[in-house]
Amino acid sequence: MKLKGVNHIALATGNMDKTIIFWRDLVGLRLIAGLGRPGYRQYFFELGPLNMILFFEWENVEPLEEKDHGFPVKGPFAFDHLALEVENKNDLWVIYDRLDAGGYWVSEIMDHGFILSVYSFDPNNIAIEFSWSNPDIDLRKKPRMLDLNPSLNALQGPNPVKEQRPDITNPTTDGDKKIYPGEGSEFQSRHNKW
Repeated sequence: MKLKGVNHIALATGNMDKTIIFWRDLVGLRLIAGLGRPGYRQYFFELGPLNMILFFEWENVEPLEEKDHGFPVKGPFAFDHLALEVENKNDLWVIYDRLDAGGYWVSEIMDHGFILSVYSFDPNNIAIEFSWSNPDIDLRKKPRMLDLNPSLNALQGPNPVKEQRPDITNPTTDGDKKIYPGEGSEFQSRHNKW
């Protein structure tokens, strides 16, 4: 098995129209698919050739409490912020100007050594970072561990460790490989409104 990237990240909103204006019109992502029925919507935005952001619109969803990017918290928690890659350094100033003109808070552009970043929040208070990667410090080509006290598993290096995987003793047989219809199967048959 080889992963190709993130197919989609699923987020939630209580106001799809504001979400569309932010992600499609200010950020510049194409709205490529939408499903819906009373009380429910599911819209996909194209993030790149393999990646999408999905928003569910559910009644009574409220924006998150504002939480600064990377600021430690206590208690149950899973998601800090969404970081999106821009193609060139000047794109950071383009997104800065768009968000500022749209009335959104936007940070200064920060130099983190391997990336330059600008931070903001979408209308749902989802923390967002827009980053440009420094080609002179490409962590994908040359991974680096700078933690002064790395965990034991981290010390095993950047690549997957086969010995950490359990042996598969009962693989799914071809006769048991079934696929069930799910939300979105109507993409194969329903009329396109565009």
